[in-house]
Amino acid sequence: MRRNAAPAGTATRSPHHLRPMLAMATLAALTLTACGTEETGVGGPQSDRAGTNGVGTGAAFTEMLDKVARQCPPSAPPEAPPTGPTRPMPSGETPPSDAVEPIAPTAGPEVELNARDWCAGNLHEERIAQALWNLEDPTPTKVRAILNDLGYIDGRIHGLEQSGTATRFLLDLRDQGGRLCLDGSAAGEETVVDKCVAPATGPFQAEDRKV
Repeated sequence: MRRNAAPAGTATRSPHHLRPMLAMATLAALTLTACGTEETGVGGPQSDRAGTNGVGTGAAFTEMLDKVARQCPPSAPPEAPPTGPTRPMPSGETPPSDAVEPIAPTAGPEVELNARDWCAGNLHEERIAQALWNLEDPTPTKVRAILNDLGYIDGRIHGLEQSGTATRFLLDLRDQGGRLCLDGSAAGEETVVDKCVAPATGPFQAEDRKV
């Protein structure tokens, strides 16, 4: 039987010519999909938990620290000591011999934390203590979950361990050159969270903190 020739200007492609084109199209589609996946992963939960030298630097964590610190009033310069005349002792009276002058602290959070860290530390203490107050059987797993829910990432949680019925933990909250850390003990109604002082630079080491 006779086959009619294809009309002028019309070309037919054999299966051998179609296969390379299909392979190239598939490869291009896979490349676009992979690129989209990588872009979607940027800034996600996993990257928020990443850090350098064990210090988490996730955007969500930094945003939480800023949100807490914004509740503090602007730092004011320390007040100068009074320069006026001192009040004289009443006539005939002398200071008691057993009077003890208060001694100003020379180390610890009172003197080594700046005003921003001191105020923010109080707020962090309160929000963490409230979240742990009614926690029954405060195991390390439960305490970590609550801290994560509050925005504290794993890279900033240290020393999480159970001691009797309580779970101890440390939080590295250094930010913007500050030295704030928290020393906590989750024990239901006996929960305690206190400020501590972390090294100014470098990885957080529990033994280097000051309380």
